[in-house]
This record gives sequence, structure tokens and C-alpha cells, in this order.
Amino acid sequence: MNIAQIGCGYWGKNLFRNFSSLPECKLTWLAEPDPQHRPPGVRATSDWREPLRDPEVQAVVIATPAVTHYEIARAALLAGKDVFVEKPLALQRAEGEELVRLAAATDRILMVGHILQYHPAVRKLQAMVESGELGKIQYIYSNRLNIGKIRTEENILWSFAPHDISVMLMLLGEMPTVVAAHGGNYLHQHLPDVTMTTLEFASGVRGHIFVSWLHPYKDQRLVVVGDKKMIVFDDTLPANKLLAYPHHVEWVDRKPVAHKADAEPIPVEDAEPLRLECAHFLECIATRQQPRTAGQEGLAVLTVLEACQQSLNQGGASVPLARPHRDFFAHETAIVDEPNQIGAGTKIWHFSHILPGCRIGAKCNLGQNVVVGPKVTIGDNVKIQNNVSVYQGVTLEDDVFCGPSMVFTNVINPRSEIRRMDELKPTLVKRGATIGANATIVCGHTLGEYCFVGAGAVVTKDVPAYALVVGNPARVTGWVCRCGVRLADRTACAACGARYEKSGDLLKAV
Repeated sequence: MNIAQIGCGYWGKNLFRNFSSLPECKLTWLAEPDPQHRPPGVRATSDWREPLRDPEVQAVVIATPAVTHYEIARAALLAGKDVFVEKPLALQRAEGEELVRLAAATDRILMVGHILQYHPAVRKLQAMVESGELGKIQYIYSNRLNIGKIRTEENILWSFAPHDISVMLMLLGEMPTVVAAHGGNYLHQHLPDVTMTTLEFASGVRGHIFVSWLHPYKDQRLVVVGDKKMIVFDDTLPANKLLAYPHHVEWVDRKPVAHKADAEPIPVEDAEPLRLECAHFLECIATRQQPRTAGQEGLAVLTVLEACQQSLNQGGASVPLARPHRDFFAHETAIVDEPNQIGAGTKIWHFSHILPGCRIGAKCNLGQNVVVGPKVTIGDNVKIQNNVSVYQGVTLEDDVFCGPSMVFTNVINPRSEIRRMDELKPTLVKRGATIGANATIVCGHTLGEYCFVGAGAVVTKDVPAYALVVGNPARVTGWVCRCGVRLADRTACAACGARYEKSGDLLKAV
């Protein structure tokens, strides 16, 4: 696939190095005003708009100053390009919201460069938190300190803190309810060089983020404290970046007594996070899946940053984060985590749970006891009946119907004691498909447009468009019109008059 990069300065050169070395893509354009920052062997220009006019360019990588992110990303989306934009997504929440809406309207990939979410140590930490190994999370704090490149177009909060905000939101699966930020301006009158931010979450977790580019040495640590175990992620270490401390506290005579234990190194994959991030963007372009750090995730981080900046402007005053306006309905017993993108007119009924990172279209209806996510994409006008779980790895296109208690899987060989979330096999249910009650869809397959899976069927292979499949394992026993009526002769529907033609063993609408 043909990629264009805009900006090749301090951080852009690292993106260029990685994208240039990945065999899945070809960097065909580089927009960079400084000739000294233009590597040889690539078509270069000083006008960032020029690559957007090239119809051969499929995607754009934006590594320019933060103040330009919104303008360039918007233009790239309008030009029909998939977009990778370095953090932050924009400098105003309203701009970020527009970019997310635009990406959805144009069906383009919008990914934000929150690199820590692709770090093998952070991925391992996330797995430990989700498995309950740390117990109940009590608080999280991070230090991101250095003496080095000092920016003049953005303050330290916007330059350093997005990384740690992104990780905290990911680990906790919730937005803070209140933030407060204190800062000091030492080099520039109007740009804080040092900030300390505190965050409060509805679950009772507290967090703080200390960032500075006026520090005698580099310090990049994230500490997660649970009631069973404590974890330290130190990205400055050459090895053993992730350490577990199985300290615990006992109550003796109504007094807390700490019991210390030796640190335990946690093995993690040895891979460059930026290369993993770049490869993930290319994978999303190819498969059309939503990125791990999609525009909605970037918007959540931007929302927190904007509240922190408001607190800074008010001398450190606490700033509550207002709940976003909802143009969908969720029953009072339903749980809708953040961040999520849910379309207008969608209804979520009793005891259902939407996990973070999901994108649900407009006018959907999710019945009782439905679980969706995390990171699931569902189209418009989808109906999911009671007691259905749509797990990560499953994608439902527009107008899909999921009958009561039908089952999706996402791992082919599950074991309780072995985590296999990195081995998910994707399932795609294409537009208009119907899945009957109590059917089971074994992962790794595609259900074609307007196919019909009979009640109780067990799908173990791809289902052709318009096919009727029943049994265990499911087999094709006939063909169904788009209107849902069984076709008698595979050429025309007696009910609505729709016409079809045979193509080998398959059927397609005329």
C-alpha cells in the first residue's frame, strides 16, 4: 500500500525509519519543508497538500507540530485517506470530535500515536490487570521527566502527559470524574515546564502524573498499586522493564501491617513499540478493523487534557469532567464504559454492558443481558437479542440480526489457565445476515451478506451470501432472499420480486 508522511523532524524521522522498513507498505511521498530532514530515495515536497491530491496514496502519517494536527488530519480524511496522527489528536476537544465524526462518515481509519499502548511491557501489564492478578487497583502514578528537547509550541502537559493519560484510561477502563493540575513556568512566561496532575475515578482509584523537561535525569516510570500485587514499569532500563512486587497489607488488631516481598521480573517480548504501532496501522488499513488507539480513544485523552489545561488556567482548581451528551438510550441498569462511540437512536436494555473502545452505529437495539467489547465494531440498525455476547474480534456490519442466546467465540483453543487474547481469530458478519436463536459461530469465519443461519446451527466455515445453513456442522440447504423469504429457484423471489443470478455454487443479486 502507498503511504505518504507529512513531517520528518524530531519524531517524524523515527516514523519514517519504521514505515520504510515494513514490507507491507511503500513510502511514496514525504512532505517536509526542511530539505535537511528529507531522507534520500523518496519523492519530497514542501507542500503537505500535494500528497493528498495523489489518488495512489492510500494513507497519510502526520508527524507535524501539534497545532497543525487538526487541519492536516481533516484535509486527509476529506481526501479519502486513512490517517495516522501523532499525539495529541488536536488541541481542542471540538476539533477532535469533528475528526472522529469525519472518520466515521467517510469510513476511514483514524489512529492516534499513543505509542505506550503498543509497548510489550504495557500490553503485559494490561493482561495482568484484566486477569485480576493485581487485585483491586488502588492508585496509579507516573513520572515522565527529562532534560532534552524543549518545545515552544506546546506546554509540557500537552507534550508529555498524553502518553500516561492514555495508559491510565486503558488500564482502568473509565474516564476520571475530577482532575486538577498545578504547573510552573520557568523558561517561558506562558508555557508550563513542569506540571503535576491528579485524577479521581468513580471506582475510587486515584492517579497522578508528574511531567517535566527540567529534570537532571531521564525518568519514565509507571507504578500500578493493587491490593494483591504492585507493578513498576520503568522504560529507561535496558532489561527487566516490568517488575512485580507481591507486597501485601494485613490488618492486625485493626492496624495495617505491611509485608514486603522481593521483586519478580516479568518477561516481555523484545520488540520496538514504534514498529509494532506502525505495523498495527498497516494491519488496520488492510483489514478495516478499528485501531487499538482509534480516534475515539484519542478524543478521550484530549478531553482529559483539556480539563487539565482548564485547571492550570485556574491555578490548580479541581475541574469535574462532565458526562458527554448521549443521543442514545441506555437503561439505568446498563453499564456503558468510556470511551465508546454509540450512534444516535441506539437502545441498550436491562443489565447489558458495553466495554471500552467499541463503535456501535445508529438505531441499533441491544436486548437484555448483552455484552459487547472491548474494541468491537457494530454497524447501523443491528438487532442483538437477549443473552448475546459480542466479543473482541467480532465485527457486525449494518442490518445484522443476532437471535436470542446465540454464541460468538473468538479463540479456537481456549484454556482457563492460558491467556490467548493475542491469538484472537476474527469473525465478520456481513450486511443483512441473520443468526438464529442458540446458534454458535466458531471464530475465524465470514458470514456473507444476507445469509441465514438456522436456530441451533454450529457454523464451522465461511457461509456464502444469501445461503441458508442449518445443522451441526452447519451446511447449505437452500438460499434466502434479502427480504428473508426462502428462494424456490435461485433466480427470483416470489414475495418481493428481487432477482438473483448463479455464479458457480454461489448466488448474487442482480
